Amino acid sequence: MPFAILAVAQDILPIDLTALLAVFMGVSVVLVPVIGLTARFALKPTVEALSRFFDKRGSDEAISILERRMALMEQQLESIESSVQRIADTAEFDHDLAAPAQSPAQISGPSSDE
Repeated sequence: MPFAILAVAQDILPIDLTALLAVFMGVSVVLVPVIGLTARFALKPTVEALSRFFDKRGSDEAISILERRMALMEQQLESIESSVQRIADTAEFDHDLAAPAQSPAQISGPSSDE
């Protein structure tokens, strides 16, 4: 039996590297475009789904940022309103102080003693 294996092993011819490379390149000319087209059509739905996911996530983040900005603007508006109210109160107080002072006799009216 070992002689049969030895006989088969002796019949193997050396590899012709040039012919092997020519066959590989010839097959590649056809297979590379086929693999490219297959990958394009197979991966297109996945890529589109990922792009929609990231676009939606980006818009959710943008909405949350806008909500925070609106809350800050509302706080600033309330602060401005309170400042304006304090300024109006101060101006009214200053106006009352600048008015000529009336004596108690003028406030109660002319007295009957005179």
